[in-house]
Order: sequence, then structure tokens, then C-alpha cells
Amino acid sequence: MRARACAFAYLGGADFLSVDNEWFKGFIVRRIVHCVVFLSFHSISDTHDLPCSCTSSHLTQLFLQNLGKVDRTADDIFDEHLQNFMRQQNAANRLQKEFNNYIRCVRAVQAASKTLMDSLNEIYESQWTGHDLLYVQAQNLDMLWQDFTHKLADQVLVPLNTYQSQFPEMRKKIDKRGRKLVDYDSQRHNFQSLQCNPRKRDELKVSKGKEMLEEAKRTYEQLNSELHDELPALYDSRVLFLVTNLQTLFAAEQVFHSESAKVYSELEAIVDKLANESQRGSYTLKKNTEPQSPKSPNANSALIINTQPAQNNISPVVDDDSAPAVRNTSPTTQLNGNANSNANSNDNSVNNQDVSPQTTVAATTKQHRVEELYDIPVGATTDNLPPGVLYRVKATYKYRREDADELSFDVGDIIRVVEYDDPEEQEQGWLMGIKEGTNEKGMFPANFTKPL
Repeated sequence: MRARACAFAYLGGADFLSVDNEWFKGFIVRRIVHCVVFLSFHSISDTHDLPCSCTSSHLTQLFLQNLGKVDRTADDIFDEHLQNFMRQQNAANRLQKEFNNYIRCVRAVQAASKTLMDSLNEIYESQWTGHDLLYVQAQNLDMLWQDFTHKLADQVLVPLNTYQSQFPEMRKKIDKRGRKLVDYDSQRHNFQSLQCNPRKRDELKVSKGKEMLEEAKRTYEQLNSELHDELPALYDSRVLFLVTNLQTLFAAEQVFHSESAKVYSELEAIVDKLANESQRGSYTLKKNTEPQSPKSPNANSALIINTQPAQNNISPVVDDDSAPAVRNTSPTTQLNGNANSNANSNDNSVNNQDVSPQTTVAATTKQHRVEELYDIPVGATTDNLPPGVLYRVKATYKYRREDADELSFDVGDIIRVVEYDDPEEQEQGWLMGIKEGTNEKGMFPANFTKPL
């Protein structure tokens, strides 16, 4: 505003437009330029077009060129190179910014992956299958992450930073070329002014002006020639750089993801094996159903001896569950410090007892053992079944055996549940059955079927 007010006051308002003397107009314009330059030097020097080190002559020359009072040296080819340079620089800056952000995110995922695998190693119990393999695969995955991040930083980011560092130096050279062009135009206009004034022609000034013009021209043309070679070369290098850099990036990505996929495949196999063993009840706590031995009603009793007669041919096998019943029905002789002299008569009475109560107890005990060992589910029909069949089930899911002693079946197949040949081989959650139609016999998971 101060510059405009000064110029308007100096010109005397609109009366300046009515002046016909062109020389006077030129003189007034030059004085206005000096006034404007003096008042707005700092504000103009803050712009990108002009560095702070510009002299007032540079500003005067630029101001006159912008007003159209003096001509400027034009170079259309250089202007095209400059546009390409600006576009290339912006692309490089954006690529560097986004890739730096990508590496930061990759390192964050690497840290999260390591923390996750460490926690899995802690919660994966040592007695579970594949515990050691899980630790090995976790270490392999961590090594893959480290190698991947190292390649990104060393083989991709470092070349990108080197490529991007060319632009600030080239920008300085372009700015210097612009200042030398202004100097050249200024010296050219000064020399033309000295030649166009025949009344005050000073050969010494003309000679000195010519030397300064030639020096300014030589400096400008040298920088201009260098930039005419360097800018196109820099612009053409973008293709080779992108090809090399992106090939390295995508190759590192491909190796990392393919190798990590193998690790995750191994981890999945470990968990699948754990799931199969869990279905068989390998890691299920089994309840202890054996009752404690009954206490003797006589506190003074130290030993109980079974005096079952030797002539009895029936020797039922009694398990721990039926032990209390047998002991209550079998006659015994108590040996303690207070034993009376009737031991011989007790032995004779025992020998004369009938064996039928023990046979009944053994049969009842065996039936109780079967019912307890094979818990028949609610809703299962036990009537009108073939001998040896506990109940029947229908397959609700497809199952393929993994061992030779297992039974394969499809959805809808009917299976007859039977007793195990060896009750000690029974596993919790698994049943022994015979598939109707094929009469194949084997173990199968109970939760894949429903009772009929």
C-alpha cells in the first residue's frame, strides 16, 4: 500500500497519462521502480522466485520485466526441462514420504508379530504335541521379518534417498542460473542504453559495459548449457531408477510372503494335530470313580482275611467298584487281640455256606460296570437290539479315519454301539461301533453322531 501511494503521489494522479513526452515517462517509471524496490525489498525477497541475497538491481530488472518495460531472454526448451524437473521432484518426494511410512508400518507389524508368537509360546503347554516345533517356527518367522525389513531399508530406501538427494542440488543450480540470467539481461539493457545515447556517449563506459555484458553472458551460457544437459539426463533416469527399485521391493515382498506362508502352514499342521488328539481325549482330565476302601466296623481290627472255601468252583471276578458288596456278603474271620476261641467253628460254618449269593453279586456287578463304563445317552433306544449292541446312533457329520482301528462314515450312516474288546482301551469321547451295511468295526468320535 505504501508503494502504491508513493507511486500515485509521484505521478501526480491521472495527469501523468496525459503527458506526451516518452522520455519523461521513462524517467518517471525508473524513479517509481527504485521507490517500489526500496519499500518492498524484504517482502519480495521472501518469495520463492528471489533469494534473500538478491541486490536491488536484480529486483529492479525483474520489476521492469514484469511490467513489460524491458525484454527478457526466453528459452522455451529450458522451460520445458524445468517443468519436467518439477514434476519429477514432486513424484520423488511423494514416493519417499509414502515408503518411509510403509517401512514404519512394517516394523510395527514385525514387533506385533514377535509379541504374538512369544505369547503363544508361553500359553502353549509343554506336554502338548508340537510344543518344540512351535518354538522353532516362531523363530523362523522372526528371522523372515528381520530379513524383510533389512532388505526394505538397505536395498530400497537407501537408493531412494540417494535418488531424491539430487533434486535439492539441482534446484540450487537452477536458481543460480535464474540469477545469472537476470544479470545478463540487466547488463544487456545497460549496454544498449549507453549505445543509444549519442549526446552523452562515453567510450570508457561503453567499453566497460561491454566487458561486463560479455562476462555476464559467458557465466549465464555456461550454467544454461550444463542444465540443458543435466536436466534431461536426470529426467530420463527416473525410468531406470523406478524399474530397479520396484523390482527389488517386489522381489523382497514375494520371498517374504512365500516363506512366511510355509511357516504358517507348519503352524496350522501343529494345531490340527493338537485338535485331533484333543478330540480323542488325550488332554482331558479323567475323574477318579474308584471309592475308598470301607473302614472296618471294629476299631480294633487290624486285618481281614477272606476264608472262602476252596471247594467252591465259582470264582467271580470283582472289580474295585463292587468290592464293598462282596466284602459285606462274604464271611470273614477277624484277627485281633480280642479274638475268641471259636475260630474253628467259624471256619466250619463258612465252609458249609452256599455259593449262590456270590454268583448273583458277580452278575449284578458286571451289569453295573457296563452301565457305568458305557453311559447310554438320554433318548437312546435299548429295546429290540441284536445281542451285544448297547444302542444305535446316526452320523450327523462326515468322518474319515486317521488310524487303522478307527471307523469311517458319512452323514446319515447308522452305527451300532458295542462294548470295547478291552475296556482299558476306551478313550473318553470315543465309542466302539459296527457300521450297518458294511459291518465295519472301529472307534469313532461320539460328537459326530446322535443317538436313535
